[in-house]
Amino acid sequence: MLAQEIIRAKRDGHALDEAQIQSFVKGLTDGSWSEGQVAALGMAVFLRGMGREEAVHLTRAMMHSGRVMQWHDMPGPVLDKHSSGGVGDKVSLMLAPMVAACGGYVPMIAGRGLGHTGGTVDKLEAIPGYTTTPDPARFDRIVRELGCAIIGQTGDLAPADKRFYATRDVTATVESVPLITASILSKKLAAGLQGLSMDIKCGNGAFASTPAFARELAESIVAVAGGAGLKTRALITDMNEVLGDEVGNALEIAETIAYLKGERQEPRLHEVTLALAAEMLVIGGLAADTAAARARLQQALDSGAAAEKFAQMVVALGGPADLMERPQAYLPAAPVIRAIPAPRAGVLSTMKTRDIGLLIVEMGGGRRVASDAIDFRVGLSGVRHVGASLAAGEPLALVHAADEAQAERVIAAYQAAVTLAEPGTAVTPAPIVMEVIG
Repeated sequence: MLAQEIIRAKRDGHALDEAQIQSFVKGLTDGSWSEGQVAALGMAVFLRGMGREEAVHLTRAMMHSGRVMQWHDMPGPVLDKHSSGGVGDKVSLMLAPMVAACGGYVPMIAGRGLGHTGGTVDKLEAIPGYTTTPDPARFDRIVRELGCAIIGQTGDLAPADKRFYATRDVTATVESVPLITASILSKKLAAGLQGLSMDIKCGNGAFASTPAFARELAESIVAVAGGAGLKTRALITDMNEVLGDEVGNALEIAETIAYLKGERQEPRLHEVTLALAAEMLVIGGLAADTAAARARLQQALDSGAAAEKFAQMVVALGGPADLMERPQAYLPAAPVIRAIPAPRAGVLSTMKTRDIGLLIVEMGGGRRVASDAIDFRVGLSGVRHVGASLAAGEPLALVHAADEAQAERVIAAYQAAVTLAEPGTAVTPAPIVMEVIG
């Protein structure tokens, strides 16, 4: 089947059949399609779109382009959660052990930071000794024994997607709903899941900046996942402000530990974690409804069972046995910690969340190019949230910097990224869960 004829069909607005899509994915995998041809089809799909049936065919073909995990004889449901990416989003780190403590099995294959958003794998690598690249047999054993393991993406799962995404990234065709859908779901289906909870971030710190785009993406993911045989629920959640109190790799691990131990649970972070995890329990048949699921998850937190699962996972993947008791002994700390003072009294009304995420990247907490080394120490803590009343000079957050010059730059940039309304102004934050799809 000629590549140029498949490109021509999509260019002219026709739906591609399963054979044409399989030919394209085979060409991605074996290199028989050139970069120019891959780019041309990506642009044709970007401009002409794809129907649900086409997206299902593409998802399934990319899923089968590499190894597909099998979870035979599992005593409980195999479940996962995926986020479209946000600033301060450490939900995966808390959610996986919570669901495992409730009887689910979570083989979570997470990503690194992308653009202004942080990556779960980068955060975990702030833990000394933690390996995010175990061999498949070790990963399988840990999931079966503990109920959860969080690792990095492997090259043998959906390799066609890896090549296609790299081409889309440099040809301005990333923002295609059917292609985003197929990219996410091909990897999740290759992980052998039985249920998926999808977190579509929406707002000025999210990839989906508008509710309409977030809803379109959520509906596409739920429909295509269903067509491919994967039970999925999608939550559209607010990303118009930093999620949680801390941003930065080591700082977010510290916040995760405090959360799981019940020492500090920022309300919006707690709500979105419970909401996403509850959908997983219901999909997996571990709870009759979301109310029962939330109660069970809260019990896993209150009893210490979720914290114990996280501690066991860390040890199983090479991390320290007493991380939960002595995080400060292991997590790298920045040499300079400075308050970011509010320039005047007022009520925090808005955040330029994307700018804050990019600020972390500029500090070295993320990557400009793939080869960049991460500075796990840097970031922000004690972040004040929308609706908070501040006196002049009161900290908006604390910056954890590599040196004094960096701290000064971050203080000025952060002050420019937030807006203070007049004192006494009533400011109501957006609800953290904006909509549930599926």
